[in-house]
Amino acid sequence: MIELEREMERVILVGISTQDNDDAEKSLEELEELAKTAGAVTVGKVLQRREQMHPGTYVGKGKLTEIKDLLWETEATGIICDDELSPAQLGNLRDELDTKIMDRTLLILDIFASRASTSEGKIQVELAQLKYRQSRLTGYGTSLSRLGGGIGTRGPGEKKLEMDRRLIKSRIAKLNRDLKEVKSHREVTREQRNRNHMPVVAIVGYTNAGKSTLLNLLTGAGILAEDKLFATLDPTTRGYRMESGQEILLTDTVGFIRKLPHHLVDAFRSTLEEAKYADIILHVVDVANPQMDEQMYIVYETLSMLGVQDKPIITAFNKCDLMPERMTVRDFKADETVFISAKTGEGVTALLEKIESVLRGQKIAIEKLYPYKDAAKIQLIRRYGELIEEEYLEDGIAVKAYVPARIYESIM
Repeated sequence: MIELEREMERVILVGISTQDNDDAEKSLEELEELAKTAGAVTVGKVLQRREQMHPGTYVGKGKLTEIKDLLWETEATGIICDDELSPAQLGNLRDELDTKIMDRTLLILDIFASRASTSEGKIQVELAQLKYRQSRLTGYGTSLSRLGGGIGTRGPGEKKLEMDRRLIKSRIAKLNRDLKEVKSHREVTREQRNRNHMPVVAIVGYTNAGKSTLLNLLTGAGILAEDKLFATLDPTTRGYRMESGQEILLTDTVGFIRKLPHHLVDAFRSTLEEAKYADIILHVVDVANPQMDEQMYIVYETLSMLGVQDKPIITAFNKCDLMPERMTVRDFKADETVFISAKTGEGVTALLEKIESVLRGQKIAIEKLYPYKDAAKIQLIRRYGELIEEEYLEDGIAVKAYVPARIYESIM
């Protein structure tokens, strides 16, 4: 029997630090995690401190020599740069180092491609990949016939390159049409939710903060939850009945990350915008991560970029069972904070109480006597609001409740 084993790629990580106290080292550590998620092993790291990245080769000439030596010493199969490389940088590095050159964007796109399982996810990832490749299509010197001046240089032109460009353009146009259909379907679903008057809680957070684990714990969604970056990609929405009897929808969104490629933000905008239309933002934070503050900042920055504003935010400091002792953590942007462990279930009851409290703040308090012929209205309150008290009297049902503003007119 012949056993086939996938060869593990050995990579060297390369980063640039342009100023003191920036997060270049932490970013490189995160790049190592991304490489591990993609199935590569890191055999070396190179970090250069310079005022700005080299426009031609990303790093300076001295570092290029150092990387060349390191490639030989470690028998690495390629390098991964911590920033998105321009087509010129990509070509020059390939020429100088004669090895496989990747950048952070390509790595994230590769991980997303392996994680996408729904048709929408696959369309979004392919679209992002094609947009990335489109700007990096270049000729390959003498390997393609070029139209030039002088005797012996006339030819049919760089046909393969033009054909590739045309095929990519055509494919992007088709994917955009497909994505438009998916987006309209998502909007119909959203309208349906609005008609059902169900509050939506969008779970957001940095990748690997524990969002999927929390959704699994609350709803039994059965989503893949691993200690990996971008373990789940496709958004999942599940219903949940609160202690008060009110039904809500919990939506898990794709995790955020440093230097999230703009190709991905554009392609995944309809998915990421789930947070924009939610009633509450549930921000899950990995409290055991030393880079917690930077991760929280990146989440809020991405939410702002997506236009998510004026939404009540509940921050759940997850993995509190792993939190260092006497550690003080705060989130000044949150309306409510709570410490939980999605793995053990600790603090989840307190989290649900916070959600109910915030939802109650968005409702109108009513005290009303309903004639028995209007008893169906009480069912509406029971489903979409919070029924505090009901008493059956001779002339009707006396009710005390909190109801969402959108159903107030239909029950009065």
